[in-house]
Amino acid sequence: MRHGKKFNHLGRKSAHRKAMLSNMATSLILHKRISTTLAKAKALRTYIEPLITRSKEDSTHSRRLVFSYLQSKEAVSELFREVSQKVAERPGGYTRILKTVNRLGDNADMCIVELVDYNETMLSSKEQIKTKATRRRRTTKKAITDETKPAEEVQPEVTAEKKVVKKPRKNAKKKPDAEATPELPLKEETEEPKE
Repeated sequence: MRHGKKFNHLGRKSAHRKAMLSNMATSLILHKRISTTLAKAKALRTYIEPLITRSKEDSTHSRRLVFSYLQSKEAVSELFREVSQKVAERPGGYTRILKTVNRLGDNADMCIVELVDYNETMLSSKEQIKTKATRRRRTTKKAITDETKPAEEVQPEVTAEKKVVKKPRKNAKKKPDAEATPELPLKEETEEPKE
C-alpha cells in the first residue's frame, strides 16, 4: 500500500528522474512554455517553483543552489535576470498547467506548462475585465435634470395651456361630435285651441 506517499516517481530511477526534471525546468525557463504529459507537469511544478522563489534574492549563494538543480548557466542567468523581476510581486503560483487533447499513440493526458507572467493573452483579458468593473443604472430624464441643476434654480415650470387634440383610434367607434353637427332648432309646442 502507498498511503501518504505523494511523490510521483514517474516510472524512472532517481538519477533519470532528476536529469529529466532538470532539463524540463531549463526548457521552461528559456522558452517560457513547454508541452508535456500531465503527470510530468505536476512533478515539474513542485520542482521549479522553489527555484523561482529562490531567484527573488539575487546572491551568490542562491545562484549556486539554483545551478545545482538546473546545471545550465544560461537558464540560471535568465532566471535571475528576467524571470525573477517579472514575478517579484507574486507570492507563489508561478506556473500554469493548461490541459490539451490526449496523445494519439497511447492516449496520455497532455498539457502545456507555462510561466504565468509571460502569457500575454491572459494578462490582457484580465485588464479588460478590470476596466469594465463600473456599474451603471438607468435614470429618467427628469431625475437627471433635477440632479444637475443647483437647489436654488429648481423651480416648477409654468407652461401655457395648450389645447389637446386627440386623434381617433383605428378600431374605436366614432362618437358624434357636438361641434361638428349643427344644432337643430327645437319645435316649440304651442297650444292649439281645441274646437
